[in-house]
Amino acid sequence: MARIEGSNRRDFMKTMTSAGMMGALPASAFAMHSGEGHIVHEIASPEFDPAAQPQYDVRFSVIGLDHYHIFGITAALLRGGAQLVSVYAKDDQQIADFRKKFGDIKRASSEEEILNDKSIQIVAAAPRPDLRAPLGIRVMHSGKDFLSDKPGAISFAQLEDVRRAVKETGRIFAIMFSERLEVKSVIKAKELMLAGAIGRVIQTINIAPHKAADVPRPEWFWDTKHYGGILVDIGSHQADQFLNFTGSTVADIAASQVANTNHPEHPHFQDFGDMMIHGNGGAAYVRVDWFTPAALPVWGDGRLFVLGTDGYMELRKYIDISGRPGADHLFVVNQKESRYIDCTNVELPFGHNFVADVVHRTHHAQDQVATLLATELVLKAQQKAQVLHFDKA
Repeated sequence: MARIEGSNRRDFMKTMTSAGMMGALPASAFAMHSGEGHIVHEIASPEFDPAAQPQYDVRFSVIGLDHYHIFGITAALLRGGAQLVSVYAKDDQQIADFRKKFGDIKRASSEEEILNDKSIQIVAAAPRPDLRAPLGIRVMHSGKDFLSDKPGAISFAQLEDVRRAVKETGRIFAIMFSERLEVKSVIKAKELMLAGAIGRVIQTINIAPHKAADVPRPEWFWDTKHYGGILVDIGSHQADQFLNFTGSTVADIAASQVANTNHPEHPHFQDFGDMMIHGNGGAAYVRVDWFTPAALPVWGDGRLFVLGTDGYMELRKYIDISGRPGADHLFVVNQKESRYIDCTNVELPFGHNFVADVVHRTHHAQDQVATLLATELVLKAQQKAQVLHFDKA
């Protein structure tokens, strides 16, 4: 069929619309392909029944409420069957907000009260980022496992201290990389990858915008000396995903750059960064920023692209701006078919697996070596990053 182009095409469409005949024409009449018949639409089933998982007698406490990520960390442990015993923070409003979410939990009088309680096996924490590694080391030396908000360390010295403490104590230093561990579409994508859906993974691409003004921010948020820089902070999520999907056990930074492009009132802040990573299992490109527009109803339109030798996957983690409702949209294209998978019903296994790891001294929820390698990678990226300065229009 001949194409209908230019102004003649527009006139033709206008005439056909007014005549009420548009619905009678196939998509091919307009040199377009609907594609609908070639995409398989699926709804993913839960991978396991959380109620059927073994319930362990594990108790945990929370120290540090400086970032609201602690709500998600706490919820994950509760889903895993752990019992929340107490919470410690100096700020009364933080305690009130935490209790509003999780009930009238006992407020410990000090950090030492929690560390000295031999019945507590896990400490979850989200203090200011530069305080997390030192706290985790104290926790591990008290005989407990540690689950931190990201970033878990903001300097090479802190990372070295953490590695030494892990070796000395035999305890777990876990970091909640929630953009992988607590995202249902990522869980499903990893399952399909392991089943060979796209062949051998070659590269991951992470686009990770964030919204800076979605909640009130404390002063430390704006200062790299407290949070480590944009690549150390939100870039750590992306380095973790690169390692997890490519299976890389050795990796390094090819290039990185950072900038403060639009926050002159906060001269020690970084609102843009990107990096290229290469490893023995694949490569990665990462872009992170604080430029999510106010009109977007979620904090960021996070995307993950996984390229394989026989196909690729795209994950629209938190929103599909093309119109599909909800979150956790997964697209898979390989040599046989194109699939859209709604991952809403997928269960999140991290909490159950982490609690089981604490009991059995295993590392199924999160590999300890890979966790600290992800931290090392973003520290290298931050250290070698070129600082960009753009001319004002």
